[in-house]
Amino acid sequence: MSNFLWNVWLSFLDRTDFTVAGITGASVFYTRSAAAAYYTAGAIFCSLSVKVIKRLVKQPRPPPTARKLKKTYGMPSTHSAAISYLATYIVLASMFLPVHPSFPPSINIRLLAPVVALPWAVAVVMSRLWLGHHTVPQVLAGASYGVALASVWFSIWKNVLSPSETVRGFEKEVVKMVEHYLTMS
Repeated sequence: MSNFLWNVWLSFLDRTDFTVAGITGASVFYTRSAAAAYYTAGAIFCSLSVKVIKRLVKQPRPPPTARKLKKTYGMPSTHSAAISYLATYIVLASMFLPVHPSFPPSINIRLLAPVVALPWAVAVVMSRLWLGHHTVPQVLAGASYGVALASVWFSIWKNVLSPSETVRGFEKEVVKMVEHYLTMS
């Protein structure tokens, strides 16, 4: 791959938080489901809790090379945690939850999301090293945190919240809020 294309690819991966936020937001609006809102809440919790951990651990990032110096701490990597949370949750949902009614009931739908999410997650985690933003232990800690949180978060949804009447009521409220927002424009 040429140096120019490599730099474009790394730049995209460095700003993947905007892409992920857009796709996640679109999934909530498209599906209008409590499950998508819950998944999104978990992603936000993952990012915010990692930022708290960073302030407690206070481990510096690697010394800057050609990149701009980041002003936050490095341990654990927020990007690695968030993308690992998202990829893990997507894999678990694809394996254990029914396909949302707005999608065709096909094995291809079940496979598409993990086939996209897993390589993307690996690329984002690796980009944190390639860009010099984090050390190996920092990305491993972030990725491990994301996988563990997604596993617990998904288990709570599948075993506690999903079957409850409270969630069904919450889902109706999510649908109302999304529809209200869409009719405002």
